[in-house]
Amino acid sequence: MKPTLLVLAAGMGSRYGSLKQMDGIGPYGEAIIDYSIYDAIRAGFGKVVFVIRHSFEKEFKEVFSAERFGNHIDVEYVFQELDKLQKGYSVPEGREKPWGTNHAVLMARDVINEPFAVINADDFYGRESFQVIGDYLRSVESRRGEYCMVGYYLKNTMSDFGSVSRGVCTMNAEGNLTTIVEHTKIVKNGRDAIGYDAEGNQVPMSGETLVSMNMFGFTPDYFEYSQARFTSFLDESRGNLKAEYFIPLMVNELINSDRARMKVLSSAAQWFGVTYKEDRPEVVATLNGLIEKGIYPKNLWAK
Repeated sequence: MKPTLLVLAAGMGSRYGSLKQMDGIGPYGEAIIDYSIYDAIRAGFGKVVFVIRHSFEKEFKEVFSAERFGNHIDVEYVFQELDKLQKGYSVPEGREKPWGTNHAVLMARDVINEPFAVINADDFYGRESFQVIGDYLRSVESRRGEYCMVGYYLKNTMSDFGSVSRGVCTMNAEGNLTTIVEHTKIVKNGRDAIGYDAEGNQVPMSGETLVSMNMFGFTPDYFEYSQARFTSFLDESRGNLKAEYFIPLMVNELINSDRARMKVLSSAAQWFGVTYKEDRPEVVATLNGLIEKGIYPKNLWAK
């Protein structure tokens, strides 16, 4: 069995100022997505599913196709739009904000029937992360509720140029996740950080805090749980035009009700991402360093 990679690429990157999923940072115009797909192929993934939007479908498909990846991996596309809701529900008047990361995951429920990993399109996770999550997913084939995530230290995931959103994690002695709480505004403070709670109060955060970078592994039953919970979310959030259905919301409910376990996987891989335009030069320099070390070829998809 080959696991599937689900890439969340529907965000237009408003803070970055362009369609950053397609921004070339490699020597031959490779995007961060390219390096993720390259690592996934090396780790034995058999299919990639991109979650995109109709507004940039043509441009995206022209760039990211099976032919681009040397036909080494199958490619499918699904779409996240505001009106992709359950029967009987409609988009509330005035709603403009997307429904969130777990809504994006749900868009792939009809095309994924095997264990799968979820990543952000604009985050670089590193070869080792794909290997450990791929190995785990192969080990839980045909089982239910055996999930995983790759954890990172907060100090290694910050931007010097603005706030970031992170899922703050805790785990038990067995290495399983116990809670994950989405923080939508965290600001770097030296090697530590300052977060803000729902009331806007400052909350000091250690740089050693374990956080999620949205690299999760699930078995297909996750779609079943998520579909049912999204209906409840829509009912509960009536009148809140900014409420989002995040992955951590679903994960917390499943692990707290003992319907699932989530193993926290360790990885020595280097994470980096382009949250703001100003992050780009450092990302390019870091990537060039990995190329010089021979971890990646200079021309990623050279025939």
